[in-house]
Amino acid sequence: MSHLTQREIESLRPDLERIVAEKVSDNHSDVLTTLEKCLYSGYDRKRATEKLSHWIDSKKASRLYDKLEDLMERRKSSSKLNKRGNDDADDKVIKKIRTGYETNEVSNAKPAQPPSVAAIPATLPTGVAPAAAADAKSLTSQQISMMMANAQREIEERKKALSTLPKDPANQEDVERAKKIAMLQAQIKAKLSGIGMSAIIPPVQEKPKPLILDEQGRTVDNSGRAISIPTLAPTLKANIRAKKKETFNKTTLSTERQQEDQSLKFFDERIAAKPALRSKRSLRFHEPGKFQQMAEKMRMKAQLEKLQNEISQIARKTGISSATKLALIAPKQDSHAEDVPQMEWWDSVILSNDLKTMDGDNIAIRESAITNLIEHPTQMKPPNEPIKQVYLPVFLTKAEQKKLRRQNRREAWKEEQEKIRLGLIPPPEPKLRIANLMRALGNEAVQDPTKIESHVREQMAKRQKAHEDANNARKLTAEQKREKKIRKVKEDVSCGVSVAVYRIRELNTFHSKKFKVEQNAKQLMMTGVVVLFRDCCVVVVEGGPKQQKKYRRLMMHRIKWDEDMVKNADGNEVPNSCVQVWEGTSARRHFGEMKFKLFPMEKMAREFFQKHQVEHYWDHGYTGAVLEACKQEDV
Repeated sequence: MSHLTQREIESLRPDLERIVAEKVSDNHSDVLTTLEKCLYSGYDRKRATEKLSHWIDSKKASRLYDKLEDLMERRKSSSKLNKRGNDDADDKVIKKIRTGYETNEVSNAKPAQPPSVAAIPATLPTGVAPAAAADAKSLTSQQISMMMANAQREIEERKKALSTLPKDPANQEDVERAKKIAMLQAQIKAKLSGIGMSAIIPPVQEKPKPLILDEQGRTVDNSGRAISIPTLAPTLKANIRAKKKETFNKTTLSTERQQEDQSLKFFDERIAAKPALRSKRSLRFHEPGKFQQMAEKMRMKAQLEKLQNEISQIARKTGISSATKLALIAPKQDSHAEDVPQMEWWDSVILSNDLKTMDGDNIAIRESAITNLIEHPTQMKPPNEPIKQVYLPVFLTKAEQKKLRRQNRREAWKEEQEKIRLGLIPPPEPKLRIANLMRALGNEAVQDPTKIESHVREQMAKRQKAHEDANNARKLTAEQKREKKIRKVKEDVSCGVSVAVYRIRELNTFHSKKFKVEQNAKQLMMTGVVVLFRDCCVVVVEGGPKQQKKYRRLMMHRIKWDEDMVKNADGNEVPNSCVQVWEGTSARRHFGEMKFKLFPMEKMAREFFQKHQVEHYWDHGYTGAVLEACKQEDV
């Protein structure tokens, strides 16, 4: 089916309504709209029937399309006949004009007056040849009048025929054909008038009407009435976009102006607005004498530092400074440490009051406290014995572990089966997989394999999710993981603390080894101290047996002490060394977190250990260093 324009569809609408009313009982408007869309889009039979089948059945749609094709064929045939008839009529008119007579009306025609020059239309076609005008002059007056009468009669008949045709705006070809006939008539009149091309009156060109505006700027005519000038709408897309842009700019400007007017409406002029520009900075002058005072302070400070340096140099020469420092650092002697008591504490139980209570010349004694019975002390648990009884752990072999696990699982399975028999818990679903799908289900899997496969995959996903949820439930949190690590490293020292004492020749200058000594003690959760002294650095660490084992391996094997060379008391270079001085247990910890202590004198180092009640640690380490130095001197 050919494509039709909207005007052609409008002309066919009455026929379409008639066809739809004959073939369709309901949904007239929907079917009619669908038919018009099919004609506008030029759908073929299959596509149009498919569109119409949405509203009516396929048989009715096919019959309706047959009717539509018949209507279109009739329309095409009628348009061809009209075109052929119009062409024949035009040929007849031209032939009659050229021959000058008709077969049946030549003798009966009345003579007509030749048209005057004034009767010639103002606008004549420019395509009239001079030869045609010469032929017209050679004719007789009777023939000319007869030809004019015939031409006028044909023109009138043609006008009537044109008026009887339906006024269809879609028939543009008929309108153009009528214009051509009018132009041809004007040419014929020019030929018959006997006037050549030189005598044709040129067309009068109308001058443009004067533009008249009233007081309000409107366009008016001579009588003062307002004239509406039609505005041409743009057809090009570029012009349409430009017009839209112009209207958009106008609307935005109008909205901005409205907003400004609204803001000005609520503006209070009494409020002083701050200027937008930044004010200039004014010059600020210093007060007189400011820099002189600063200079005086600097001079006084320099003189004071110079005097202090001179006093310190004099004190070093005389030895006053060193004595002063030693007096400040030396511990105070306890005057009551060596006093002998008049009586020991265990004898004070039998005294009546105190030593001053006298019974004559003797000390008063409580006679009731002295009997013939032996007083035994209260039985107390030793401090190293744990409060709870400790059992030795039992370690099973791999076979015993497997057997125990198998028995436990068997018992759990029996208990679950018993609950299922009693109806306490529902029986578990069969464990299906893609591998055992056909073997487990059989006919059900064959009947609907897609459904069964989706069910099996859903069951597999459910089992996987349950497994992952169980793992996540057992997973430790970050805080629990941290506590577990600390618990694995930290040991129980409630029954006793393992202590180890190491002596190093030089540690203060080797920073990497200092870092290892300190960080390993902190990572193993051990306590202790590192005392730095020339030719004798003592390291004391406190912790559990496992911690001591790991730290001993660090100090004796992992750190290569002999790679570094140090100077002894004589100034000779000797390899550095580390020796384990002492190892044992203590009832409690005597130090806190691992720290470094630097002491310039041996006495100060011993007082530090004495303050923590472990001065024997220092004695062991320092005596070993002295003996080692003596051996080297002997060698």
